[in-house]
Amino acid sequence: MTNISMTVNGKTVSGEVEGRTLLVDFLRNDLRLTGTHVGCDTSQCGACTVHVDGVAVKSCTMLAAEADGADVATIEGQAGADGSLNTIQAAFQEHHGLQCGFCTPGMVMAAADLLKNNPKPTEAEIRHHLEGNICRCTGYHNIVKSIMAASGQDVSQLAAE
Repeated sequence: MTNISMTVNGKTVSGEVEGRTLLVDFLRNDLRLTGTHVGCDTSQCGACTVHVDGVAVKSCTMLAAEADGADVATIEGQAGADGSLNTIQAAFQEHHGLQCGFCTPGMVMAAADLLKNNPKPTEAEIRHHLEGNICRCTGYHNIVKSIMAASGQDVSQLAAE
C-alpha cells in the first residue's frame, strides 16, 4: 500500500492505495467524486478526463500514485462555490450539448483544456481536440456549438448536421 496526498478541486486529500489503483478509481471510490466516469477502461472514450497540474488526462490511464502531490481538477470542481454552472457548463445546457450526460463531464473537461490554450478555436480545431472523447448520443454538432458559444463566438452560422 502507498500513502498519497494531492489537491483535488482546491482541497487537500490523502489516502492509502494499492500500486495498481487508477486515478479514476481513487477519485470515484475513495473520494466519492463520481462525476468522472469510467466508460471503456481502455482510454478510448474520454469520459474519465480530468486535469492534473493543468493538463487534461484520461484518469483511467494514470495511476493514483502518479498524482501524488499533484493538483487535480474534476468536473465537480468546475461549478462556482455557490453551485452555479461555469461558462462551459452553461453553454452545454443552453445549446443542448448533452443528451444522456454520460460523456458530458469528459467533454466539459476537454473543452476547458482547449479553451485555456486556444480561447477562440475554429469548428475544425474543436472537432480535432475532441477526437479522444466519444459521444454516442449527440453527433457532436451541439457539443461543438456549445464550446464555440463558451468561447464567446457567434454560433448562429454553424450549419446544422
